[in-house]
Amino acid sequence: MTIRLATIEDAQSLSEFNQKMAFETEAITLIPEVIDAGVRAMISNPQMGFYLVAEDDNEIQASLMVTTEWSDWRNGMFWWIQSVYVKPDFRRKGLYRQLYQQVKSLAEAETGVCGFRLYVEHDNKIAQDTYHSLGMQETAYKLFEELKNDTRFSQD
Repeated sequence: MTIRLATIEDAQSLSEFNQKMAFETEAITLIPEVIDAGVRAMISNPQMGFYLVAEDDNEIQASLMVTTEWSDWRNGMFWWIQSVYVKPDFRRKGLYRQLYQQVKSLAEAETGVCGFRLYVEHDNKIAQDTYHSLGMQETAYKLFEELKNDTRFSQD
């Protein structure tokens, strides 16, 4: 298994992974053109973050996205792990662990990264157990959002 930074050639696979993940976890059908443009925008603008992919036999089997958040309390940058997807046949085989270890390794080379964050569905106990096993701790925060009226991302 090879872990590497995603390139624009991976955009279609990443878009498909995001669509599958959204449907599996939240029963949301993403608008393909919107998620495709979003994936391509991230890859084309590294200041926004990056994707990592796990590749086996020249085929992507898992991926995740990293974005950043400045923490004035810590005078450092959190790396947010998002859009995690592992193909069903490759789940529970340590692929996420490998991706997470690569995130941590990349962060070691970056001064100013203070830690890692992610959000997870309340009922996704398997993922929560995985995150705990890697040393992550649940916080006391809840996530709130408000989308602008013209923001469209799902067909639902």
